[in-house]
Amino acid sequence: MHVKPSARPIVVVLPLCHSDDTEAARASRRQYKETLYSVLFDMNVPAVCAVDQALLALYAARRTSGIVVNIGFNVTTVVPIFQGRVMREIGIETVGQGALKLTGFLKELLQRRNISFESLYTVRTIKEKICYVAADYEAELCKNTQASCEVDGEGWFTLSEERFKMAEILFQPQIGGVRAMALHKAVSLCMDHCYNTEVLRDHSWFKTVVLAGGSSCLPGLPERLEKELHKLLPPYISEGIRVLPPPFGTDTAWFGAKMIGTVRTASILVTSLSHFYLH
Repeated sequence: MHVKPSARPIVVVLPLCHSDDTEAARASRRQYKETLYSVLFDMNVPAVCAVDQALLALYAARRTSGIVVNIGFNVTTVVPIFQGRVMREIGIETVGQGALKLTGFLKELLQRRNISFESLYTVRTIKEKICYVAADYEAELCKNTQASCEVDGEGWFTLSEERFKMAEILFQPQIGGVRAMALHKAVSLCMDHCYNTEVLRDHSWFKTVVLAGGSSCLPGLPERLEKELHKLLPPYISEGIRVLPPPFGTDTAWFGAKMIGTVRTASILVTSLSHFYLH
């Protein structure tokens, strides 16, 4: 990028690791940040702003409160955030499947039909081009859903019900032989905890759900998740729920970091070299 490390501050995305509220987890997060700061300051970076990945996705949606559902590579996290703070004391829900599981299940579906391909990259490309989330899974099975796409160097691929069966494991994990909590159940559990917390009396802050992560860009996912939440939750919790797609697609967290970099009040989040060594 031809940018001198000493020329400007850096915004760093913190992954959602050690996400619980135990003393051991807090210590692990502190150690991770200290190591990160130490490496960057050794490179003469003047200041560092380290922000949780979920919070950046929320900022990209121009919100400071809500729930971020991040479909990561291996796991999916459901993160409650209030006024720019990750509410670990309420609880972060973790679902044991992510983008890799989705791609792997699509690979399995293609193999069942004896469709040959060269690599998981091919499967991922097919997923990104023509797969989607069904609004009603049973109804979708009765439709003609055939569609084709071209993958560079491998030609054309034609899929039918595989297009939506892949993503259905988010809501019905047993279809893919996955032992994990369904996505809508994890989000509803998080919302129930938010509603019952004694710290906050305002029950509207958690009703905006922002999706993040590459696989959350699948068409139909926001609508399906919102529908399932309304079915699962009692009206006094479900009223007013909105599920938003990733505001900037796969680059949502990056745009959130960009917004932080251009806001004056972000200076309170910045750790300078002198401050780091003083503390």
